Amino acid sequence: MSNATPPTTGISYCTADRIVVRDADLVTELMGKLSFTEMFLFHLLRKRPTHAQTTVLDAVLVTLMEHGLTPSAITTRLIYDSAPEALQSAVAAGLLGVGSTFIGTMEGCAALIDEMLDAPEGVDARAAAIADRCRAERRPIHGFGHPIHKPDDPRSPRLFEIALAEGVPGRHIAALQTLSREIDRAYGRHLTINATGAIAAVLGEIGIPQPVMRGIAVISRAAGLVGHIFEEREQPIARHIWDSVYNGVPYVSTTEGGL
Repeated sequence: MSNATPPTTGISYCTADRIVVRDADLVTELMGKLSFTEMFLFHLLRKRPTHAQTTVLDAVLVTLMEHGLTPSAITTRLIYDSAPEALQSAVAAGLLGVGSTFIGTMEGCAALIDEMLDAPEGVDARAAAIADRCRAERRPIHGFGHPIHKPDDPRSPRLFEIALAEGVPGRHIAALQTLSREIDRAYGRHLTINATGAIAAVLGEIGIPQPVMRGIAVISRAAGLVGHIFEEREQPIARHIWDSVYNGVPYVSTTEGGL
Protein backbone atom coordinates (compact mmCIF):
# COMPACT_ATOMS: atom_id res chain seq x y z
CA MET A 1 0.00 0.00 0.00
CA SER A 2 1.30 3.45 -0.92
CA ASN A 3 1.98 5.92 1.89
CA ALA A 4 1.88 8.90 -0.48
CA THR A 5 -0.27 11.84 0.58
CA PRO A 6 -3.49 11.85 -1.46
CA PRO A 7 -3.96 14.84 -3.80
CA THR A 8 -6.18 17.69 -2.71
CA THR A 9 -7.51 20.98 -4.09
CA GLY A 10 -8.06 24.22 -2.26
CA ILE A 11 -10.05 25.96 -4.98
CA SER A 12 -13.63 24.74 -4.90
CA TYR A 13 -16.14 22.04 -4.09
CA CYS A 14 -19.90 21.66 -4.43
CA THR A 15 -22.78 19.77 -2.88
CA ALA A 16 -26.37 19.42 -4.03
CA ASP A 17 -27.28 22.87 -2.74
CA ARG A 18 -24.00 24.74 -2.24
CA ILE A 19 -20.90 25.83 -4.15
CA VAL A 20 -17.84 26.89 -2.19
CA VAL A 21 -14.88 28.77 -3.70
CA ARG A 22 -11.82 29.42 -1.53
CA ASP A 23 -13.93 28.82 1.60
CA ALA A 24 -16.55 31.37 0.52
CA ASP A 25 -20.12 30.53 -0.45
CA LEU A 26 -20.51 31.42 -4.13
CA VAL A 27 -24.19 32.33 -3.91
CA THR A 28 -24.34 34.24 -0.61
CA GLU A 29 -20.82 35.71 -0.31
CA LEU A 30 -19.49 36.19 -3.83
CA MET A 31 -22.29 36.63 -6.40
CA GLY A 32 -23.34 40.27 -6.44
CA LYS A 33 -20.58 41.09 -3.93
CA LEU A 34 -17.42 40.85 -6.04
CA SER A 35 -16.71 42.20 -9.52
CA PHE A 36 -15.18 39.89 -12.10
CA THR A 37 -11.73 41.40 -11.47
CA GLU A 38 -12.10 41.03 -7.70
CA MET A 39 -13.28 37.44 -8.11
CA PHE A 40 -10.34 36.58 -10.33
CA LEU A 41 -7.86 38.00 -7.82
CA PHE A 42 -9.62 36.17 -4.98
CA HIS A 43 -9.50 32.94 -6.98
CA LEU A 44 -5.83 33.38 -7.92
CA LEU A 45 -4.31 34.84 -4.77
CA ARG A 46 -6.52 33.05 -2.22
CA LYS A 47 -7.53 36.22 -0.38
CA ARG A 48 -9.85 39.17 -0.86
CA PRO A 49 -8.08 41.75 -3.03
CA THR A 50 -7.24 45.28 -1.96
CA HIS A 51 -8.58 48.31 -3.80
CA ALA A 52 -5.12 48.87 -5.27
CA GLN A 53 -4.89 45.32 -6.62
CA THR A 54 -8.32 45.57 -8.22
CA THR A 55 -7.69 48.99 -9.76
CA VAL A 56 -4.32 48.02 -11.22
CA LEU A 57 -5.55 44.72 -12.63
CA ASP A 58 -8.59 46.46 -14.13
CA ALA A 59 -6.25 48.91 -15.87
CA VAL A 60 -4.13 46.05 -17.22
CA LEU A 61 -7.17 44.16 -18.52
CA VAL A 62 -8.40 47.28 -20.32
CA THR A 63 -4.94 47.94 -21.76
CA LEU A 64 -4.56 44.48 -23.29
CA MET A 65 -8.08 43.96 -24.59
CA GLU A 66 -7.66 45.64 -27.97
CA HIS A 67 -4.89 46.70 -30.34
CA GLY A 68 -6.50 46.55 -33.77
CA LEU A 69 -6.03 43.95 -36.49
CA THR A 70 -3.20 42.10 -34.80
CA PRO A 71 -2.26 38.49 -35.69
CA SER A 72 -4.56 37.17 -32.96
CA ALA A 73 -7.54 39.20 -34.22
CA ILE A 74 -6.87 38.27 -37.86
CA THR A 75 -6.64 34.59 -36.94
CA THR A 76 -9.89 34.74 -34.97
CA ARG A 77 -11.73 36.38 -37.86
CA LEU A 78 -10.45 33.86 -40.40
CA ILE A 79 -11.37 30.86 -38.25
CA TYR A 80 -14.79 32.30 -37.45
CA ASP A 81 -15.38 32.74 -41.19
CA SER A 82 -14.42 29.09 -41.65
CA ALA A 83 -16.45 27.75 -38.70
CA PRO A 84 -19.11 30.29 -37.66
CA GLU A 85 -20.92 27.62 -35.65
CA ALA A 86 -17.98 27.41 -33.21
CA LEU A 87 -17.28 30.85 -31.75
CA GLN A 88 -15.13 29.29 -29.07
CA SER A 89 -12.83 27.76 -31.68
CA ALA A 90 -12.23 31.14 -33.27
CA VAL A 91 -11.40 32.72 -29.91
CA ALA A 92 -9.14 29.79 -29.00
CA ALA A 93 -7.32 30.11 -32.32
CA GLY A 94 -6.63 33.77 -31.68
CA LEU A 95 -5.44 33.09 -28.14
CA LEU A 96 -2.79 30.72 -29.46
CA GLY A 97 -0.99 33.87 -30.60
CA VAL A 98 -0.52 35.10 -27.02
CA GLY A 99 3.14 34.20 -26.89
CA SER A 100 6.72 35.37 -26.60
CA THR A 101 6.50 37.72 -29.62
CA PHE A 102 3.07 39.36 -29.19
CA ILE A 103 0.94 40.11 -26.13
CA GLY A 104 2.52 37.57 -23.76
CA THR A 105 5.97 39.08 -23.32
CA MET A 106 5.25 40.38 -19.81
CA GLU A 107 6.46 37.05 -18.43
CA GLY A 108 9.94 37.50 -19.88
CA CYS A 109 10.13 41.09 -18.71
CA ALA A 110 8.95 40.13 -15.22
CA ALA A 111 11.75 37.57 -15.04
CA LEU A 112 14.27 40.34 -15.75
CA ILE A 113 12.71 42.54 -13.06
CA ASP A 114 12.83 39.68 -10.54
CA GLU A 115 16.47 39.07 -11.48
CA MET A 116 17.32 42.70 -10.71
CA LEU A 117 15.40 42.78 -7.44
CA ASP A 118 17.05 39.56 -6.24
CA ALA A 119 20.59 40.49 -7.34
CA PRO A 120 23.06 40.65 -4.41
CA GLU A 121 25.04 43.40 -6.16
CA GLY A 122 21.98 45.64 -6.39
CA VAL A 123 19.46 46.71 -9.02
CA ASP A 124 21.67 49.22 -10.83
CA ALA A 125 24.60 46.87 -11.37
CA ARG A 126 22.41 43.98 -12.47
CA ALA A 127 20.42 46.23 -14.83
CA ALA A 128 23.66 47.25 -16.54
CA ALA A 129 24.71 43.62 -16.83
CA ILE A 130 21.35 42.58 -18.29
CA ALA A 131 21.47 45.37 -20.86
CA ASP A 132 25.01 44.45 -21.92
CA ARG A 133 24.08 40.77 -22.07
CA CYS A 134 21.05 41.37 -24.27
CA ARG A 135 23.06 43.64 -26.56
CA ALA A 136 25.81 41.04 -26.92
CA GLU A 137 23.33 38.25 -27.63
CA ARG A 138 21.50 40.39 -30.24
CA ARG A 139 18.09 39.21 -29.17
CA PRO A 140 14.83 41.06 -28.53
CA ILE A 141 14.35 42.32 -24.99
CA HIS A 142 10.96 41.41 -23.60
CA GLY A 143 9.11 44.54 -22.58
CA PHE A 144 11.02 46.94 -24.80
CA GLY A 145 10.49 48.34 -28.29
CA HIS A 146 7.40 48.66 -30.43
CA PRO A 147 6.89 48.72 -34.22
CA ILE A 148 4.23 51.46 -34.06
CA HIS A 149 4.57 53.40 -30.80
CA LYS A 150 7.76 55.42 -31.22
CA PRO A 151 9.59 57.01 -29.51
CA ASP A 152 7.39 55.94 -26.59
CA ASP A 153 4.41 53.70 -25.92
CA PRO A 154 1.70 55.99 -24.45
CA ARG A 155 0.19 53.18 -22.42
CA SER A 156 3.23 52.61 -20.21
CA PRO A 157 3.45 55.89 -18.27
CA ARG A 158 -0.30 55.79 -17.72
CA LEU A 159 -0.06 52.33 -16.17
CA PHE A 160 2.74 53.53 -13.87
CA GLU A 161 0.65 56.57 -12.95
CA ILE A 162 -2.38 54.47 -12.05
CA ALA A 163 -0.37 52.02 -9.96
CA LEU A 164 1.62 54.65 -8.07
CA ALA A 165 -1.55 56.65 -7.38
CA GLU A 166 -2.90 53.53 -5.65
CA GLY A 167 0.11 53.48 -3.33
CA VAL A 168 1.95 50.41 -4.62
CA PRO A 169 5.53 50.09 -3.27
CA GLY A 170 7.06 51.01 -6.64
CA ARG A 171 10.06 48.65 -6.51
CA HIS A 172 9.20 46.81 -9.71
CA ILE A 173 8.44 50.03 -11.58
CA ALA A 174 11.70 51.63 -10.44
CA ALA A 175 13.70 48.54 -11.42
CA LEU A 176 12.16 48.54 -14.90
CA GLN A 177 12.91 52.25 -15.34
CA THR A 178 16.51 51.61 -14.30
CA LEU A 179 16.75 48.82 -16.85
CA SER A 180 15.31 51.16 -19.47
CA ARG A 181 18.10 53.68 -18.89
CA GLU A 182 20.74 50.97 -19.12
CA ILE A 183 19.25 49.54 -22.31
CA ASP A 184 19.35 52.98 -23.94
CA ARG A 185 23.00 53.23 -22.91
CA ALA A 186 23.95 49.78 -24.16
CA TYR A 187 22.13 50.11 -27.47
CA GLY A 188 23.05 53.72 -28.08
CA ARG A 189 19.46 54.62 -28.84
CA HIS A 190 16.10 54.83 -27.11
CA LEU A 191 13.90 51.74 -26.85
CA THR A 192 10.51 52.41 -25.34
CA ILE A 193 9.13 50.48 -22.40
CA ASN A 194 6.17 48.92 -24.17
CA ALA A 195 2.82 48.06 -22.63
CA THR A 196 3.76 44.49 -21.75
CA GLY A 197 6.90 45.73 -20.01
CA ALA A 198 4.88 48.18 -17.95
CA ILE A 199 2.33 45.46 -17.24
CA ALA A 200 5.07 43.17 -15.95
CA ALA A 201 6.08 45.86 -13.47
CA VAL A 202 2.61 46.82 -12.24
CA LEU A 203 1.48 43.20 -11.92
CA GLY A 204 4.58 42.53 -9.87
CA GLU A 205 3.61 45.46 -7.64
CA ILE A 206 0.27 43.82 -6.79
CA GLY A 207 1.66 40.34 -6.22
CA ILE A 208 0.75 38.50 -9.43
CA PRO A 209 3.26 35.63 -9.80
CA GLN A 210 5.50 35.86 -12.86
CA PRO A 211 4.69 32.35 -14.21
CA VAL A 212 0.97 33.17 -14.64
CA MET A 213 1.21 36.75 -15.90
CA ARG A 214 0.58 35.65 -19.48
CA GLY A 215 -2.75 34.32 -18.26
CA ILE A 216 -3.86 37.91 -17.62
CA ALA A 217 -3.27 38.62 -21.30
CA VAL A 218 -5.28 35.52 -22.25
CA ILE A 219 -8.27 36.67 -20.19
CA SER A 220 -8.20 40.22 -21.53
CA ARG A 221 -7.59 39.39 -25.17
CA ALA A 222 -10.37 36.76 -25.14
CA ALA A 223 -12.87 39.53 -24.49
CA GLY A 224 -11.39 41.62 -27.29
CA LEU A 225 -11.59 38.72 -29.73
CA VAL A 226 -15.28 38.25 -28.99
CA GLY A 227 -15.71 41.88 -30.04
CA HIS A 228 -13.91 41.14 -33.32
CA ILE A 229 -16.20 38.18 -33.93
CA PHE A 230 -19.28 40.31 -33.42
CA GLU A 231 -17.96 42.89 -35.88
CA GLU A 232 -17.07 40.13 -38.33
CA ARG A 233 -20.72 39.08 -38.32
CA GLU A 234 -21.86 42.60 -39.19
CA GLN A 235 -18.90 43.93 -41.19
CA PRO A 236 -17.04 40.93 -42.62
CA ILE A 237 -13.39 41.39 -43.57
CA ALA A 238 -12.07 37.81 -43.35
CA ARG A 239 -12.66 37.11 -47.04
CA HIS A 240 -10.92 40.39 -47.92
CA ILE A 241 -7.91 39.32 -45.84
CA TRP A 242 -7.90 35.94 -47.57
CA ASP A 243 -8.17 37.51 -51.03
CA SER A 244 -5.43 40.01 -50.23
CA VAL A 245 -3.02 37.25 -49.29
CA TYR A 246 -4.04 35.01 -52.20
CA ASN A 247 -3.58 37.79 -54.74
CA GLY A 248 -0.65 39.49 -53.06
CA VAL A 249 1.64 36.49 -52.63
CA PRO A 250 2.39 35.07 -56.09
CA TYR A 251 3.56 31.55 -56.73
CA VAL A 252 7.23 31.25 -57.66
CA SER A 253 8.64 27.87 -58.63
CA THR A 254 11.47 26.62 -56.47
CA THR A 255 12.35 23.62 -58.63
CA GLU A 256 14.80 23.54 -61.51
CA GLY A 257 13.58 22.30 -64.88
CA GLY A 258 10.26 20.93 -63.67
CA LEU A 259 9.79 17.20 -63.04
